[in-house]
This record gives sequence, structure tokens and C-alpha cells, in this order.
Amino acid sequence: MKRKLNIRQLCLVGSMLFGLFFGAGNLIFPLILGGRAGHSLPAALAGLLITAVGIPLLGIVSIGVSRSEGLLDLSGRVSKRFRCLFTCALYLTIGPLFAIPRCGATSFTIGVRPFAGENTLAPQLIFTALFFGAVLFFSLRPSKILDSVGKFLNPAFLVFLGILLLTALVKPVNSVSEVPPTGDYADSAFFTGFLQGYDTLDALASLAFGIIVIRTIRTLGVTEPGAVAGCSIQAGAVSMALMALIYGLTAYVGAQSYALYAGELANPEFNGGDAFAIIARHYFGRGGSLILAITVTLCCMKTAIGLVTACSETFLELFPGRLNYTQWALAFAGTSLLISNIGLSQIIALSVPILYFLCPLSIVLILLGLFGNWFGHARIVYQCAVGGGLAAAALELVRVIGGPCQPLAEWIGTWLPLYRYGLGWIIPAAAGLAVGLLCRRAGKPAES
Repeated sequence: MKRKLNIRQLCLVGSMLFGLFFGAGNLIFPLILGGRAGHSLPAALAGLLITAVGIPLLGIVSIGVSRSEGLLDLSGRVSKRFRCLFTCALYLTIGPLFAIPRCGATSFTIGVRPFAGENTLAPQLIFTALFFGAVLFFSLRPSKILDSVGKFLNPAFLVFLGILLLTALVKPVNSVSEVPPTGDYADSAFFTGFLQGYDTLDALASLAFGIIVIRTIRTLGVTEPGAVAGCSIQAGAVSMALMALIYGLTAYVGAQSYALYAGELANPEFNGGDAFAIIARHYFGRGGSLILAITVTLCCMKTAIGLVTACSETFLELFPGRLNYTQWALAFAGTSLLISNIGLSQIIALSVPILYFLCPLSIVLILLGLFGNWFGHARIVYQCAVGGGLAAAALELVRVIGGPCQPLAEWIGTWLPLYRYGLGWIIPAAAGLAVGLLCRRAGKPAES
């Protein structure tokens, strides 16, 4: 029985995993972080790497170590109801409600809109229809995802991105030390970078892509659960190392190109996609816009393919007999097509409250799966820890959304350590973990 992948296969699976992870948000958020963080970039980048690289890597490791088939198995350790509700919420967030539409909207906004003229409605509808048609074509062939993403789309994307980044690094517009940090980065660069990592959606995606990685490894001949877990961890390390490198380079380019778009940062609608377009035009003129269009479209398309595939396979398992795989893929691609046309800035704004709610729960679940062998994956421990995190995440959701309950949420938050940094969920989740461990030790029912 085959127990490990060879170097070529490991790199191929790692490349596929990187291609699935690295999408729209992974391009636009590090770049704008660099411009806003300025000379505080090291601290901000450290925070970003924790939530955008470290936590996703732990997510892959958690799926492997806990020997789960994916999110359904891991979340099912809490309860059947939580398994259904949390899985649906996570997959809809990284799927047709936010992440997949963001891929299409980013591709058009950055890559195509500079060529579209004043009236962009018709070009946007045509482009997004073609974009999601291609996504659906590859998604309906899930057995070919290793070839389509790992062998072709991902290397092509890296070539075009490399041209942009290397040119900007060799010919900097300004020194990073000359750029003052702005906004929240001036007061707490590390924690602001940490929260910015939520926006990449990678903490959520690591739980979603686990099923694709595991099945791909099995198709390559590794079937023993322990060996599959080991190969998953190795492939995750390969992909996350590459992501960390590109994050660092992209953020650095954003900081040393600050002078090109400094006057636009006060505009709340301005994002990393707009900054990328400005940088590309500065170095390459209209040719730069063409390179950027190819880069962004390839980047977003490969991620959208992975997301439609993961969502369709999960909902097929979660709701057996309702729709077949093709029908789920059509539904998700069609919904994403419609939502993508509301615009990139609107999609980003709408996703923020949901991410402040789901990301803490995902991190808690990842850590429980990672260290679950120490407490036998007892259900009571999962329930108490997730319950504490859920209460704090709901409080954070109320604070971000606003409304009549916001003052109460703010008052409660004053008693929570780290609440002002958006990390008020840590202490309640840790307290829940302690209670769960005590209950297990006291002999209360625990299921493995």
C-alpha cells in the first residue's frame, strides 16, 4: 500500500491547494495593507500572516490530524444541528453569497473595466457571464481539477503576477520608511493586520478545501488514513509557504508604491484592486492593464472553480436526494453570476459582519480538531468551547452591524479582554474549553 506521495506529486497537490486558496482577496487585501501600514508594515504583515496563512495551515492540519473527511465530520463533533447550520453558513459565505461573486467582480473591476469605457453595465454582464460559464465548465469535471488548476491555471497565474511584482520591486516609487501608517494601522498595526486576514476568507476556506485535498491524495494512490493525514499536512505546508512569500512581496509593493495612489486612500470605495490597476498602468501603461487583466482573471477563475466544486460536493452530501452535483453547480454558479454584478466594493462591505461572526468560530473549531486527541474528541468539550466562542462572536456581530442593541454590546465588550481589537472571543472560548474539560473529567457523557 502506498504511504506517501513522491516529490512531484506533493508539489502538484501543493500547487493545486495554493491555486484554490489564492483568489481575489489574496491579491487585493495585502496590497492595500502595505499602503495603509507604511513603515509599520512588519507588524501589520505579521498579524495578516497569522490569520491568512497560519490559521489556514492549521485548518488543513486539523482536518488531517483529526482524520475527518472535511468540515461535515469536524463540525459534527459539536452536534448534528450545529453541523448543518455552521456548514451551510460557511459554504454559502465562501461560496455563492460572497467569495465566488467576489472573484467575478474583482476580475471585471481590475482587469476589464479600464477597457470598458464609461458605460460598464453591458460589458460587466457579458464578462461575468463568460467568466462563470468557464468556471462552470471546469467545475462539472471535478475529477480533472488537479490538472486544470494545479498544472495549467496556477502556473500561468504565477508567471503574470511575477512580472508585475518583480518590476515594481526593482523600480520602487518611494521608500517604505517614508510612508506613514494611516487609520487603525497607526494605533495597532498588528491587530489591524490580524483582522484584515479575515477578509481573505482563508480561515473558512481551509475547512472547505479539506475534502478536495483528501480526495485528490486518495486518487494518487494513498488511502491509509494516517498516510492521507501526513500528505495533507505536507501539501498544506507547501501551499502556505508560497502564499506567505507572495503576501510579503505584494504588501511590500503596496507600501513602496504608496505615492502613486496616496490621494485615493481617503476614499472609502478605494480598495486594493484599484491600487493594483494604478501600479500596473504606472509601470506598463495600457499593456500593464492587459497583463493585470490576465493575471486577475486566472487568479480568480481557479479559486472560483475550487469553491463551486467544494460547495456542490458538500451540499450533495448534506442534502442527499435534493439535487444532483450538476444541479448544485448550476445553482451556485448562477447565483454567483447575479451577485457579482452588484460591484466589488458592495460585496466586500456586505461580507464584513459575517466574517466577524464566522471566523472566530472557525478558528475555535480548527484548534479543537488539532488538539482533540488530548481529550478524546469528547463532544462536551467541543460544545462548551464552541458555545463560548459563539456567544462572543454574536456580540461582535451585533457591534459591527449596529442597531438598537449596539450600545449593550459595546458595554459588555468593555469587560472582555482584547474586545477593542476584535478578539473578544478568545477568553470566552478558552473559558468554555476549561468548563468542557472539567465536565469530561467529572464523568459527564462524552462522545468521540
